[in-house]
Amino acid sequence: MKIVVDSKVPFLEGVFEPYAEVVYIDGRKISHADIIDADAMIIRTRTKCNSDLLEGTKVSMIATATIGTDHIDLDYCRSKGIEVHNAEGCNAGGVLQYVFSALYGVAARKAIKLDDMTLGIVGVGHVGSLVEKMARYLGFKVLLCDPPRAEAEGDEKFCSLDYLLANSQIVTMHVPLNETTRNMADESFFAIMPTGSIFINAARGEVVDEDALMMALPKFGAVVIDTWKNEPDINEELLDLVDIATPHIAGYSYQGKQMGTAMAVRAVARHLGIEALYDFFPEDEPDHEPVLLDLKGKNHGQIAAVFQYNYPIFTDDFRFRMEPAKFEKLRSEYQYRREVYVE
Repeated sequence: MKIVVDSKVPFLEGVFEPYAEVVYIDGRKISHADIIDADAMIIRTRTKCNSDLLEGTKVSMIATATIGTDHIDLDYCRSKGIEVHNAEGCNAGGVLQYVFSALYGVAARKAIKLDDMTLGIVGVGHVGSLVEKMARYLGFKVLLCDPPRAEAEGDEKFCSLDYLLANSQIVTMHVPLNETTRNMADESFFAIMPTGSIFINAARGEVVDEDALMMALPKFGAVVIDTWKNEPDINEELLDLVDIATPHIAGYSYQGKQMGTAMAVRAVARHLGIEALYDFFPEDEPDHEPVLLDLKGKNHGQIAAVFQYNYPIFTDDFRFRMEPAKFEKLRSEYQYRREVYVE
């Protein structure tokens, strides 16, 4: 058996070697020739799995150690009987931490009062649901927009996108990228949002029309961007204009990376019948346990200090602004942070 692996997937070296030939390649450079005789692949978002890459190969299994699958042509894979697994929900805790570190960070830096604000969550899957839970715990009023969930569960807890945008002072994006969400944050989207509101995108860069966002920037109280169009060749003009800019690392927690790799390994192991790895999980390293936050009774200023202590997000912002051309290097060498949670 042969497995081709993105060399940037963490905690993976040595795992499959007792059972298969393993080839490690930079995910951006994996070619048709590299996988012609491979049985399975473990990738991240940087490997575009389409007919150009896959046609005529032996690949019967693709596991991506990410929640998104927009880098994989799912229709093509289905037509060829190629099994695809993603690591759904693996980065939710990391993105939760990012959103609130960013929110409290910009509020403290720009003297924005968060009292009585409504937080609108666009996309209420694994990540959005955790953000909702934390927001309610912190005392925010919350609006939720998720048309697929509303259709499946009823409209009671959900609202329309226009209503959410008009009635939220904070809007955070957590939608997958597909044809219904591509460029959904466009000129009309931003026009509905109230003046002075906060906009956060830690979903996919392609869900935002960046030209429309730049036009709308003067109306916002703050803008936080983690994901960008055309990564790694990002819009540096937009980077200079936003309040927090980071290189697609919102979900880069230690626990999230452990889970993403574990889910990919388990999926490949089951596909190839490697029973010893069916319950694989990377070994813990010292001092990487998640952090329990005690936020009860604290005011917004104290909460901001707690979040910034556990994740000083402006350090990531500073490093990115100093070397935006090193987008991929900043990601691949990122020091995974510990997740936070509340009881």
